[in-house]
Amino acid sequence: MKKAMQKLTALLLASASFLVASPAKASSLADRNYQGQKVITVNQDRPTFSKKALSTKKGAWQSYHKLDSLNRAGEADALLNKRLMPAKAREPLYWNPTAWHNKKIAGGWLYNRSHLIGYQLTGQNNNPKNLITGTRQLNDPGMLKYENQVASYIKSSSRHYIRYRVKPIFRGRELLARGVEMEAQSTGSNAIRFHVYIFNVQDGVKLNYSNGTSVVTGAAKKSAKKTVVKKAAAKKSTSSKKKIKTSTTGRIVGNRRSKIYHVPGQAGYHMNSANAVYFRTETEAKRAGYRRALR
Repeated sequence: MKKAMQKLTALLLASASFLVASPAKASSLADRNYQGQKVITVNQDRPTFSKKALSTKKGAWQSYHKLDSLNRAGEADALLNKRLMPAKAREPLYWNPTAWHNKKIAGGWLYNRSHLIGYQLTGQNNNPKNLITGTRQLNDPGMLKYENQVASYIKSSSRHYIRYRVKPIFRGRELLARGVEMEAQSTGSNAIRFHVYIFNVQDGVKLNYSNGTSVVTGAAKKSAKKTVVKKAAAKKSTSSKKKIKTSTTGRIVGNRRSKIYHVPGQAGYHMNSANAVYFRTETEAKRAGYRRALR
């Protein structure tokens, strides 16, 4: 009897382990906790679009769910095609989505204003229905990896269409999304086909999903401290050599698309990291062909 119970216990433990390792179900994503793997497949990586949803009869389109009672963005849907892609450079972002409590950590800023459907796909920029607070890692390489695959495909031919859906996953009434669910299916082929969930996490930072506040862990603090020490040493070295001063010695952020740079305090200073390029001085930015933003 004892041996039989031991065998049954072992079988149950093995089954539990298998369930954890299996692909996630869309209905359970809000309850799923991060366990070290930033991207997981959903529904065995199969999108859930119906045959009708994949129709291209009406041409390309995009749709965004209205903000809920907590001002949170919802599902973003589209039938993507080359004609929806933006023809002009992206302007600075100014809309602050829910849970926007940004701060500097080792390596840069903690949060980005993350587009559900990437700007490069539809040109939707300061659309509150298309923006959530996302960590730097959620944005890049997380979502950007998949967005680039999609962009490359639809850009290659005006005949290419991709059914696309991105949904922020919130737990209860929390203001910071736990992650985003992304689905894509190219019409008429499986050239682009994925269904994934990307956790909204950042290494070395403990996030409070109820409101977006955060605490940097010991490891990240140590890394940040090293960065500060290195910067201080570099500044001291520069001063001792009596190099020519420029009008702004803070960190300058340029937009690689628009060729416009922003200084601390300007509206577009905290831009999406995917388009950001950094300079030490305004002089350096100007030499690289960038011009200063008006506001």
